[in-house]
Amino acid sequence: MHANLWKFKEFHPSKADPSFEVTLVNSTLWQNYGTPNMAGQLTMTWNSSLTESKRVNVELWGYREVSRSTAGSSSLQAEISYLYSLGRNISNTGDFSFFPQPREKFSMWELGNIRITASSTSEGERNVQSLWSGGHVLAWHLEQSFRDDPSAWAQRKCLQWDDLERKLPDFLDELIDCPCSLAQARADTGRFHTDYSCNIETGSVCTYHPGSVHCVRAVQASSSHGSGQQCCYDNTGALVLTGDSVGGSTPDRAHDWGSPPYGEPPRVPGFSHWLHDVTSFCYCCLWSDLCHVYLNRRPSSGCRRYQPPKAGVVFGNLHFITFDGLSYTFNGRGEYYLLLSTDKNLSIQTRTEQLKLKNGTLVKAAQLSSVVMKENSSDVIEVRTAGDHLQVLRNQKILPFTEQRWMDLQGVFVFAPSPQNVTVIFSSGAAVELRLHEGAMTATVLLPVEFSNHSLGLLGRMNSDPSDDLTTRSGEVISANATQEEIFTFGAAWNISNMSSLFTYDSHYLLDSYFFPLSHDPAFVPAFSLPLKPDDPLAADMLSMCLGEGAHFCIHDTLISRSLAVGNATLRAHQHHQALMEALKPVVSCGWLPTPRNGKKNGTHYLEGKTLSFTCNEGYILYRSTERTCLQEGTWTGEQPYCITGKFGLFICIFSLLLSVITVIKSWSKIMNETFTSVSAAFRRETLQ
Repeated sequence: MHANLWKFKEFHPSKADPSFEVTLVNSTLWQNYGTPNMAGQLTMTWNSSLTESKRVNVELWGYREVSRSTAGSSSLQAEISYLYSLGRNISNTGDFSFFPQPREKFSMWELGNIRITASSTSEGERNVQSLWSGGHVLAWHLEQSFRDDPSAWAQRKCLQWDDLERKLPDFLDELIDCPCSLAQARADTGRFHTDYSCNIETGSVCTYHPGSVHCVRAVQASSSHGSGQQCCYDNTGALVLTGDSVGGSTPDRAHDWGSPPYGEPPRVPGFSHWLHDVTSFCYCCLWSDLCHVYLNRRPSSGCRRYQPPKAGVVFGNLHFITFDGLSYTFNGRGEYYLLLSTDKNLSIQTRTEQLKLKNGTLVKAAQLSSVVMKENSSDVIEVRTAGDHLQVLRNQKILPFTEQRWMDLQGVFVFAPSPQNVTVIFSSGAAVELRLHEGAMTATVLLPVEFSNHSLGLLGRMNSDPSDDLTTRSGEVISANATQEEIFTFGAAWNISNMSSLFTYDSHYLLDSYFFPLSHDPAFVPAFSLPLKPDDPLAADMLSMCLGEGAHFCIHDTLISRSLAVGNATLRAHQHHQALMEALKPVVSCGWLPTPRNGKKNGTHYLEGKTLSFTCNEGYILYRSTERTCLQEGTWTGEQPYCITGKFGLFICIFSLLLSVITVIKSWSKIMNETFTSVSAAFRRETLQ
């Protein structure tokens, strides 16, 4: 790692908590300063209480990737350096404004950050407490020639970038395809995550993808080149492609969130992506009219090869829906394999405890209290209930989420958008979502298709066949129509041993309740059936609440807990899972269709059942199909249309007519030949007789 580079391991600059950052007020002005109608003061703000000093320094740091020769070979190395100060020994009021001037000496630094430190620090001093802005293009300090003619300057830069791209290796073929719809993209949390620069949940403006309302990025970078996939969607939920719009999905030569080894370009989180993919977008699309050059190098991949994951869930007291859709109830108390995949080296274990009511009464049912997981040589991640929030442990130590919501750890990502919601994502694309509501934990496991026939445990064998989901560790298949007692025996047999346990036992309660005793409590016998009594005071409210799919789960948990709130939480968990399953339904894409030159294409939806129509501009004639429909087989009806001029169109029509006549003559000749052959054969047979 270069001596001048920050060391990244568990931290992505773009995923820092915004409250700990220096905010660039009016980021559009910062990024486009010097272009037409972009001038004036630049302003930044920060939380002054985060810097104890009463006076501070405001510095500019730059980032670049330079070629360095070592031992006869040349390679890119990352470099972050102090450039100059914008203000020294200023009052720590939480804001600072300045009029930027061109800096010829530093104009080769086109990407950087603002840093704020205590005034007692020296210029460019490293390893001191400081606040940083996000990375941004330094348009505001570029040389005077940029301000004199921004478009011409940007065009030169764009063409230079295009020439460099031509010499670099192709990275597009190794990228995962995008989900076909916004619903799929938001549901496939094991492989795709919200792109914060275009986020429908926060209402962010999609500056780089006009016309889109939400984008996601593939969580994993490509293996060979460290590249990233990006997928953007419009307000109808359709995937937006660059073939139709400059706001379409654009893949990245450098993944925005980086990839191991993080210190080597182009794998440096945030910075490499800005350098290779964002500054070029500014050159070609924002500051000049050469966006077609950029989009030619960053075309959308589409979604024809995308396959959604399968989801299994455990919720309430204690209900399971397997990856293949089988539902059952198992109220064991202990520690069990939720999923075991020896082929994929993935283990997900769950701990259950006896349900305790708010008044302290213990009832004959169980609920989730902790889930722990590990894949290959990854860190061990445990998520457990801790009062009204979820607590995350990494290798048996508590993992705080005070300054960021996303952590990139050894072989695993952890995302905690709120104290009641945690998602754990593994390198394989498998994900575990944990949610806490009304004191009840719900665990959803998502598996990509590569896990087909490679999963066992309480969530079943994933193979689209629910009849074998109740498979024991010895391989015996229990009938889906088994009694509650038989299902209880099946579940109990998936208990884990002390030798295989991944759990943390950091209290006397956990040691005495789970580590020293058997991992399945044979003395705990749940209530297998709960009759509804007509005079039950909960009956009326419960039956009006527990409606639709999942009603029987809602009724069960309301009766067992004597709580409408608990029953409602169970119903909501089931409804959430049903919505997830609906979002993850496979769809068929026929792929992008181009707009005919000198014509128009009506529609940009390329999924099964969609029909596109084509028209030509005035003075042109449409040749071939006026409409094309996407079929279930993933192919389009008709032929690609063309718009041709009148004289050429007449020639084409005459030529097509001649081809039709020739085809008819050939068909007629073939029929006559077959008829003659048949008659001749019959005549010969008659003669021989």
